[in-house]
Amino acid sequence: MSVEEPTMNVPSQREEEVHLFIERMAMAFADVGFPRMAARVLFTVMSADHPLTAGEIAGRLDVSAAAVSGAVRYLTQFPMLVREPVKGSRSDRYRMPDNPWYEATITKTTLYKNFIDIAAGGVDALHGRSTPAGERVAEMRDFFIFVQEELESLGDRWRARRAATGHGGPAGG
Repeated sequence: MSVEEPTMNVPSQREEEVHLFIERMAMAFADVGFPRMAARVLFTVMSADHPLTAGEIAGRLDVSAAAVSGAVRYLTQFPMLVREPVKGSRSDRYRMPDNPWYEATITKTTLYKNFIDIAAGGVDALHGRSTPAGERVAEMRDFFIFVQEELESLGDRWRARRAATGHGGPAGG
């Protein structure tokens, strides 16, 4: 009498490669200050061919629903993920928005505006560029003005390149 081995769900080579991609990108993002679980969720959704529910994301990452919940809340604020209701269910599905890298970068221009405004007040408080401290704060303000202006120009160039390379179609998202 033979004893049957339990069947194990062995991941395919492709699934292993996708998992490695997700984990490596999440670590790279975490290394520059991005929350690691949010990065894992982001790249899990990015690597899926269709929107995923929080339960599906948790299953793919082998983590709790609570961990996914916090991560999707973080990512929808940027907007790196879009939440869509599942018809006839209390669940939501998550997908990448169109052109997420551009959108997330451009939404940061308000951050630079805030830095510029605060720094301008600092320059005034430090009596302008007439002191070393005032000069340092003025240079910071000028740098953020430069970055904000360059982001606007960069956005225009990215939209043109994106259109020229065919990104943004049904499969490109």
